[in-house]
Formats: sequence, C-alpha cells, structure tokens
Amino acid sequence: MSRVEGNGATKQYPERTRRIPTPGKATIIAMGKAFPSQLIPQECLVEGYIRDTKCQDISIKEKLERLCKTTTVKTRYTVMSKDILEKYPELATEGSPTITQRLEIANPAVVEMAMEASLACIKEWGRPAQDITHIVYVSSSEIRLPGGDLYLASQLGLKNDVGRVMLYFLGCYGGVTGLRVAKDIAENNPGSRVLLTTSETTILGFRPPNQARPYDLVGAALFGDGAAAVIVGTDPVKGIECPFMELNYAVQQFLPETHNVINGKLSEEGINFKLGRDLPQKIEENIEEFCKKLMAKAQLKNYNELFWAVHPGGPAILNKLETTLKLSSDKLQCSRRALMDYGNVSSNTIFYVIENMRELLKRGGEEWGLGLAFGPGITFEGVLIRSL
Repeated sequence: MSRVEGNGATKQYPERTRRIPTPGKATIIAMGKAFPSQLIPQECLVEGYIRDTKCQDISIKEKLERLCKTTTVKTRYTVMSKDILEKYPELATEGSPTITQRLEIANPAVVEMAMEASLACIKEWGRPAQDITHIVYVSSSEIRLPGGDLYLASQLGLKNDVGRVMLYFLGCYGGVTGLRVAKDIAENNPGSRVLLTTSETTILGFRPPNQARPYDLVGAALFGDGAAAVIVGTDPVKGIECPFMELNYAVQQFLPETHNVINGKLSEEGINFKLGRDLPQKIEENIEEFCKKLMAKAQLKNYNELFWAVHPGGPAILNKLETTLKLSSDKLQCSRRALMDYGNVSSNTIFYVIENMRELLKRGGEEWGLGLAFGPGITFEGVLIRSL
C-alpha cells in the first residue's frame, strides 16, 4: 500500500564542522517517512473529487478550483482510492452513518504507514529496533482500544516493557507536542531511545461537498495523508549515531477564549472540522511574544539570524508569520516546499519541514532555529532547536 521515502540516499555537500551536542540534551538522531501509494496532482483533484462525490453544483466546483490554486499545493498522497469507494459507496453519500466503515479503513492504514516510516527511520539510525525504550505515538486519524502504539510496538518486535505514550486528536500541532514529550522522556531517562511516530489520513473527514459546510472544500483542497518517524535521545553513541538537531527548550501555550476557532466534532458521519477565518489573525497577534519566550533561552534577538521550521497550516498562516516577524523571503522556504509537495498532513508535516531543513543546513547556515506548530485551542507549540 505505502511508498516509503527514507533517507538512505545521501547527497554530497562541502564538509562543514559539526557542532558537539550538549551533554544530557535531547537530539534528533534519525528520520523516516511513508505515504500511501496514491499520489494526486493538484490539477487532477477537482475533477476526481466532483466525480467521486457525484456533485452537480457548478458553483461548488468553481469554488474548489479557486481554493486549489490558492493553497499552493502541487501534489498530495491519499489513502482514499477508487477501490475503497467501490467497496464503501456510502462514504460519498450525504448523511450516511459511516463511522464504522471509516475506522475499518483508517485504523489499519494509519498503523501501516507508521510502521513503514518507523522502519525507514530505524534503518537510518543503524541500531536494532529492540534498543528502542519508549514510543510516542501521535494520530488524529484512528479510534480504538488498544491504540496504534501497541500494534506498532508488536509489529516492530519491540520489547514488551517498552514505555508507550499515545497522543490522540491534537491536530496540526501534534508533531511538535510529540517532540516535547519525547524530549522530556529522553532527558529524564539517561540512555533511553524514543521512537516518535506520527501518522494521519483524511478518511474520517472525507464527505461530499455541502454549501452548509464550506470548510469541507478547504480540507479537500489542502490536506493529505502520510506518516513520519524520528528517533530522539541524549548523549549519542559516537561512530554509530549521527544526530543533526538538538531540542534545546520546548514550550506549549494556549490562547484563552479561542477554543472554537478550530473545531472538530465526531459523529456517525465521521469528523467535521470548522476553521475560523480569524485563525491567521489570532496567530499574528500572539506569535511574536511566543517566539521571544523561546529565543530568550539562548539570548537570541534577531529573527532573521535563525532558521525556521514552521508547520505550514496554509499559505495565509505562513504569509502572516513572515510579515509580522519581518522575515526575509527565504526563511520559510522549507515550510512552503513541504506544503507544495505533500499538502497539510496534520501532525506529520513538521517533520517533512525538518527534513527539508536538514538538507539545507548540511550546506552550512544558522546554529539556532525555531520549530513551530499551531492547532486546536488555539494551541501554540514551539521548540528551540540547535543545528548540529
């Protein structure tokens, strides 16, 4: 089902002096990612979506065409396929109670992608999977007990006393929350190695368009499916492990009285999202103070002397951030590229950004940077990162 993109292929860059990790500080040691086999070019999405949902409303089609252009997305991967719609035609029928069918598809798909991303990550890491001491498993796309963390641990052949943490339904900031939790585990358990895995699919939210639910079209134009994995640990083993980023400091903050700006409700028809038009404005009003809190830990002052790994929730959020902080136009290029290549893949997307940033920093560049994500709450998650 899945097409794996690990980091086995190496690119050659002029050698630069590597920085020494701070003893006891968590580092990202390896990465991997995976996607469903179905790749959708953005220019093909509208015709396919309108056909699959049997939509007859020309105004909806025209609106979706406009949205597809403004998202800047070029390609996305998706679990949804012709075969699935043939087996479950009720998924494209308005008002059908289909949560059972959706979970039959989503639960195994999410674990399968997480498994393949984890295997790619472990291969890059170069140590046995049994050396993993903890799992942090992030998803807003499955619902069951036990959760995907147990299925993943079993399929990877991990020890049965592996410490497991499951983070469900955090939305777009879940990947950075996972980094914060993995950092805390690694730094408080010397010698531990934490596998952080994120995996998402849009199956729960797929439905036919309806004029009463305008955000459905935004989701159709913007979101994609996939998985990511990283190994986090302190005091890397010389000659075996090759860390590339240090997680120096992490913080989470919610904005009071904004819990309805991003709203998701689960029903018999799946999950229904609503996104307030004022989200970019709310981020703009609060982002500078949040960034300064992170930067103060390393006495940093100048935004343009940092590298930026920002979850690309959409182009409007990136544009607001760039304008508010007066960032040079190249600072968010890794986020814009991830959005273009994969769409918004919820909790996974920050890792696609970080992978782009890793390739960029191999050529040299800033020592310090920020990893940021925003989601329901409105919640801000941030990590002060040091490039190694």
